[in-house]
Amino acid sequence: MRNFGEAPPPPTFFERLKTGLSKTGLGAVLTMKKLDAAAVAELEEALIRADMGAGPAAKIAAAVARNRYDAEIGGAELRAVLAGEIAALLLPVQKPLTAGDGNKPFVILVAGVNGTGKTTTIGKMAKRLGEEGAKVTLAAGDTFRAAAIAQLKVWAERAGADFVAGKPGGDAAGLAFEALEKARANGSDVLLIDTAGRLQNKTGLMAELEKIVRVIRKLDPSAPHATLLVLDATTGQNAISQVEAFGRTVPLTGLVMTKLDGTAKGGILVALAARFGLPVHYIGVGEGEDDLQPFQAAAFARALVGAEAQPGTGETREQT
Repeated sequence: MRNFGEAPPPPTFFERLKTGLSKTGLGAVLTMKKLDAAAVAELEEALIRADMGAGPAAKIAAAVARNRYDAEIGGAELRAVLAGEIAALLLPVQKPLTAGDGNKPFVILVAGVNGTGKTTTIGKMAKRLGEEGAKVTLAAGDTFRAAAIAQLKVWAERAGADFVAGKPGGDAAGLAFEALEKARANGSDVLLIDTAGRLQNKTGLMAELEKIVRVIRKLDPSAPHATLLVLDATTGQNAISQVEAFGRTVPLTGLVMTKLDGTAKGGILVALAARFGLPVHYIGVGEGEDDLQPFQAAAFARALVGAEAQPGTGETREQT
């Protein structure tokens, strides 16, 4: 119990995620109702508006109605059922990022268009990995933006990570090669390589991404061991074309979804899972160091539909 006049505790990650995802507007249709044809159609349309895509929306709405058609259902029960169906679809992509598998350093290449929060995400990942006991090196491969180099240097200092950078405008592939050499020499467990933010239709920049992969493979034929694409949830369906384009350029191994605290399109994660089946390693809800968390399918599904937090899962805080 809080003392009178004491400031309320900051919201948990789940609470921030739930508040952000409330912008999808699903709450308006998740009230007590009879699950007849009109109600199921309304639910399906709401899921589509949340950017889940027509196919997944139809599948989820049908699953909710199964064995409940024409039955009265309360709002809380409807949210719980819907969350369960969404979680079932998302569970196959709930896979933590494991930086190991005998590769040292474990090379992680991080890509994404400008504005997704890519460089910040790399910094947060470095901090998490460092806290887990890994020695990390960060490579400032976004050589086009001096601000990105400076930003990554700050994150390296916060995370206690080694930092490799070149001159602004320099050759990103050469910088990545140098970073891998240094990461080997200093005994790093993980090398995180930032890359220039690029639109998926800029062929020159996409070719540079291919070159980075070719060059680091001269040192380690198995690298990169993970290639992550950072996506901004507010872009909605455009995220699909980004995954397609980057996937044609480099073999993607996983996704990170940022800015889920400011979008009405949170359902895009469901559409991506259904379409590509790529692991979702992390989701983000803000700029703070702890605002990037491992993706949890059930918790995300509950937040998306506005269901209550599940006790004992880290979604709630202990009351004192």
